[in-house]
Amino acid sequence: MEEDEVQRSAYGSWPSPIDAALAAAHEGQPEWVEFVGDEVWWTEPRPAEGGRRALVRRHADGREEPVLPAPWNVRSRVIEYGGRPWTGVVRGGRPLVVFAHFADQRLYRYEPGGEPRPLTPLSAVGGGLRWAEPRVDLERGEVWCVLEEFTGDGPGDVRRVLAAVPLDGSAAEDRAAVRELTDDRHRFVTGARVSPDGRRAAWLAWDHPRMPWEGTELLVAEIGGDGTLHAVRTVAGGTDEAVAQADWSPDGRLLYASDRDGWWNLYRDGTALCPREEEFAGPLWKLGLRWFAPLDNGLIAVVHGSGPAVLGVMDPESGEVVDTAGPWTEFAPALAALGERVVAVGAGPRSAHEIVELDVRSGRARVIGARHRDPVDPAHYPEPQVRTFTGPAGREVHAHVYPPHHPGRAAPEGELPPYVIWAHGGPTSRAPLVLDLAIAYFTSRGIGVAQVNYGGSTGYGRAYRERLREQWGVVDVEDCAAVALALADEGTADRDRLAIRGGSAGGWTAAASLTTTDAYACGTIVYPVLDLATWGPGETHDFESRYLESLVGPLAEVPDRYTERSPTAHADGLTVPFLLLQGLDDVICPPAQCERFLARIEGRGVPHAYLVFAGEGHGFRRAETLVRALEAELSLYAQVFGLDPTPGVPEVKLTP
Repeated sequence: MEEDEVQRSAYGSWPSPIDAALAAAHEGQPEWVEFVGDEVWWTEPRPAEGGRRALVRRHADGREEPVLPAPWNVRSRVIEYGGRPWTGVVRGGRPLVVFAHFADQRLYRYEPGGEPRPLTPLSAVGGGLRWAEPRVDLERGEVWCVLEEFTGDGPGDVRRVLAAVPLDGSAAEDRAAVRELTDDRHRFVTGARVSPDGRRAAWLAWDHPRMPWEGTELLVAEIGGDGTLHAVRTVAGGTDEAVAQADWSPDGRLLYASDRDGWWNLYRDGTALCPREEEFAGPLWKLGLRWFAPLDNGLIAVVHGSGPAVLGVMDPESGEVVDTAGPWTEFAPALAALGERVVAVGAGPRSAHEIVELDVRSGRARVIGARHRDPVDPAHYPEPQVRTFTGPAGREVHAHVYPPHHPGRAAPEGELPPYVIWAHGGPTSRAPLVLDLAIAYFTSRGIGVAQVNYGGSTGYGRAYRERLREQWGVVDVEDCAAVALALADEGTADRDRLAIRGGSAGGWTAAASLTTTDAYACGTIVYPVLDLATWGPGETHDFESRYLESLVGPLAEVPDRYTERSPTAHADGLTVPFLLLQGLDDVICPPAQCERFLARIEGRGVPHAYLVFAGEGHGFRRAETLVRALEAELSLYAQVFGLDPTPGVPEVKLTP
């Protein structure tokens, strides 16, 4: 576009074709890719259908077909964050699928042309029975999987074992018909991977207070002729070594990803295959994530990198890794392999997540499913910058900076843009460098965004990850502020128009930042942790109930720290407007966290809005919720930063 075609108008006032409904329609990504025979199947989000996850089948001719109509929702609630919820095999020339349905968490058997039939019973005790990582054993007529069974009404009244469910439906009304493969000596287990000869099984286990990125054990057992597991032994891992995934090579050697040397590298029978200061795995937030997949020719498909994770193929004999060419700069831990075919979920700064197939023989990669199609002129997409800032004590802080960008608009000379710092959730996680229309919603209007991978984030080795050990609420807050202030000091952002937003653990960081620093003019806090003393056993779910022991310290040893760090305890330090968004069905960060915080600021005259959403849990999924939340956030910034209201966007009422 020629210079004289660019109109000048204030930041935040630019017209954009990316509205909240468009961003909501593209929320989420395909997951849980798997081969069913020669076909590739996966799950993908349906925000307009109540936020369900649909199972999608790609036929041999390339047609994509939803396998089950609404309201079927292929999603597990094991450890609340879920795990691989389905599997499929071909029997008699026809697909046979086993899946977990979100509404009742039962396992179902489905064959196209028929109706889903339950395989597991209901339980009225606590959270009932939940299942993940199913694996069909046609020879034994069973489905091997992880069973999570609640034994009482409390979130911690739960046990987890490996179990075998009859494929004939005989356990649909009979819990006793489910055969347990292991005892419940470990609090958490992943699904078993069976060796090519069918004689051994490998799985991961860990116990409170460790999280799976702190320390896990890799267990191996012999499989008896009767299908029982015996001679269970630990072959890797421990309290200070996190094994993130295990599998078997075609010749029966044990493969696993371990961070024993400070980075998640790949090992075969205990020997490092390609020792690098790179990550070949990541945090196990869901059961069944796959960063590597062995191929029939002995090579191994890998997702790896320092920061962004790319797709490559490793030769385990030489340690050489050849990366896939293409526009994808981030790959999810969702690999599947068949023969010498690899399928993965890849994305980039100009494309959302899509299903990519790699032919290892030719080296050719192509999109085969969930293809990204530009809903607007991509000239409106942001142009991110990968940057490293200097934080306190000279430490490196990684970030993705998305300046305001519009093909036909520019700001008046001398005006600096407002910026919003995005703090990711986890906190043991990372913000990927991919196209996100929620970011484009702001940048195309003239509001910059900076995603901060603060100390404690994954992707940069164990030492970077452990910067947050007992420092949650300190390092994350400092690193976000360092990026915000650096952007202002260098003349990139307007110092008086900085905001922070985050969800879950990012909501904690946003709230802690607003209550303990003066860096921001306002903030958006989404389904947050706000009160450490109550967020733990009894209030949150079992998986994260002891997480604070590493993030903050053991409560019995440092009780004052739990008060000193909590935004609720520092509510009197909050003087700027904020938006608080919460799902009423959230069992991870329940509404009580928000209610205590609001009680502390009541009558103090701080302008704010509290929006709650019925039917939403931890992570908004419904289109109407996503639209309301995004528009409310834009309205907050318009009011605080003095921006022109966006036509059609309702004003969120800020009340003192």
